[in-house]
Amino acid sequence: MKIRIIDSTLRDGAQSPGVSFSLEERKTIARMLADAGVDELEVGIPAIGRSEQEEIRAIAGLNLGCRLTSWCRAKREDLEDAARCNTGSVQISFPASSIHQNVLKRDERWVLEEMERLVAIARNDFDAVSVGAQDATRAERQFLRRFIQRASASGAYRVRIADTVGIGTPFSIASLMSELSEYADGVSLEFHGHNDLGMATANTLAAMEYGSDCVSVTVNGLGERAGNAALEQVVISLALTDELKCRVLPHKLIPLCNFVAKAACRPIPADKPITGSSVFTHESGIHCHGMLKDRRSYEPFASEMIGRTSEFIANFKRVSPEGSG
Repeated sequence: MKIRIIDSTLRDGAQSPGVSFSLEERKTIARMLADAGVDELEVGIPAIGRSEQEEIRAIAGLNLGCRLTSWCRAKREDLEDAARCNTGSVQISFPASSIHQNVLKRDERWVLEEMERLVAIARNDFDAVSVGAQDATRAERQFLRRFIQRASASGAYRVRIADTVGIGTPFSIASLMSELSEYADGVSLEFHGHNDLGMATANTLAAMEYGSDCVSVTVNGLGERAGNAALEQVVISLALTDELKCRVLPHKLIPLCNFVAKAACRPIPADKPITGSSVFTHESGIHCHGMLKDRRSYEPFASEMIGRTSEFIANFKRVSPEGSG
């Protein structure tokens, strides 16, 4: 099955504390994401203000060849702001859990009725309208089923299931997505995972295995609090499976991740999966012995897949396996 990758680095990633991309950085990130084969970019929040709207329009003007989406709250004025940004797609977020509904002084009836009203409005200005169930992992499943069914009947093409505070586990997400997929007649299901318990990537993979055909990610897992599911981890995990695939090109990941890390002033740790400087470095004698005979013995995939090289550390010097014998 082909999985659609939706990158939210320019929206959710940009909400990270202390992170502020310049317009030129945003444009470069957008170009690199599109060039890597990402299907859709969530490019910003028009309701932030005129400056944000101008920057979103500038990205839209690049004609990148992938879908661009504006993120909106469940407010008509947000949709009006988004309509001025020239993105062909919009994501409207609704509070799904009682916790979030109480914060906003809303209830389930309001959510369902307002979703119908706003989707109808949005379809006049956008080619594609997606709705989000915020805090879905703490919502009642019966309500989520109704939410999906009403979204489909209203004309939304996709429903985002958001693990907003990252409390999901691969087991709970598998159960949730398996159940909800039975009610997703006529709509795609997207999973949006946060990393508060360190399981965003694992939860994203579980969601794909059990019914989600779209997933939301960010470069380097950038995002508020502990971040989001990491684009590079999800892409490589998909590359190593037989059943699930995506369009993103693995060899484009390292330059992209390095650029975002620099722009965000968030250096990549040496042991960060996929992109860390030490993940293809070997020092243990047992590991080096195995690597000399078969590199697969201690590496999950060939370093060349992402444009890296494997290295040995011998007498505190780095050498390649080919030159270490």
